[in-house]
Amino acid sequence: MAGSGDSTRAILFALGANFAIACAKGVAAFFTGSSAMLAETVHSLADCGNQLLLLLGMRQAKRPPSPDYPLGYGKAIYFWSFLVAVMLFTVGGMFSLYEGIHKLQHPEELRQWWWAAGVLVFGIAAEAVSMRACLHEVDKARGGRSLWQWFRESRQAELVVIFGEDLAALLGLVFALAAVMTAVVTGNPIWDAVGTIAIGVLLIVVAVFVAIEVKAMLIGQSVDPARQAQMRKFLEDRPEVGRVISLITLQLGNDALVSVQAEMSEGQSARALTDQINQVERAFKAEFPEVLWSFFEPDVKTSV
Repeated sequence: MAGSGDSTRAILFALGANFAIACAKGVAAFFTGSSAMLAETVHSLADCGNQLLLLLGMRQAKRPPSPDYPLGYGKAIYFWSFLVAVMLFTVGGMFSLYEGIHKLQHPEELRQWWWAAGVLVFGIAAEAVSMRACLHEVDKARGGRSLWQWFRESRQAELVVIFGEDLAALLGLVFALAAVMTAVVTGNPIWDAVGTIAIGVLLIVVAVFVAIEVKAMLIGQSVDPARQAQMRKFLEDRPEVGRVISLITLQLGNDALVSVQAEMSEGQSARALTDQINQVERAFKAEFPEVLWSFFEPDVKTSV
């Protein structure tokens, strides 16, 4: 899609960061007994699986159209992105809540807390690198919009998911570090449990917001509003088009379907009208390469 970020690059950065962090967290959780660290280990492992699912979805979305799927498989990425949001809610959020509540009822003293602190600092640095790579790709797509506006309007499901995962992972690591250090300073292991619960709530909130956005794409959304405005302006500026009556768009993964109804600039023969429509469609697809299917209907009152 023109004006979009490189989702594959963002996913690979996140996958590498999460795999390294998961290994480090698992070792630290074993030596420290930290429930916050254990929750973060599970979260990072789940994220690795999630990112592999996103790569699978992106590959499936590139399959060409078939008789059974005449508009292609582009929306497959929406299914896998929604599944990732569900896993973030269940495997990440609900498990963290369960572990936190369990430790709250049965608090345990932290052992060798410096392991936890060191791994968490490493994790924060690694996730910061992944988040920076993700934001770099997001910046390519959001233009002058705020991050929140981009999040609500973006049609790149996989990039929305990676952004949500990276944000939750980075904040979760900060929560875990704060919980471990507070438990050490106060000598009260309850803070470790509180940190785990906070991580669970964070993951659930992020998962819900991501799921809402991906669900809208799965049902069928128009193209990005900013992109649709560019399409309308392009058509209105064409000398062959007198007035755009309606412009209907549908985002299908990285591809798009467009239906246009317009009054042509002046009445003319049917053949000349057909030639003008073909010229407009060719120019339109050249300007917006993500448009694989276009339907142009001239206003019947202008045709001869």
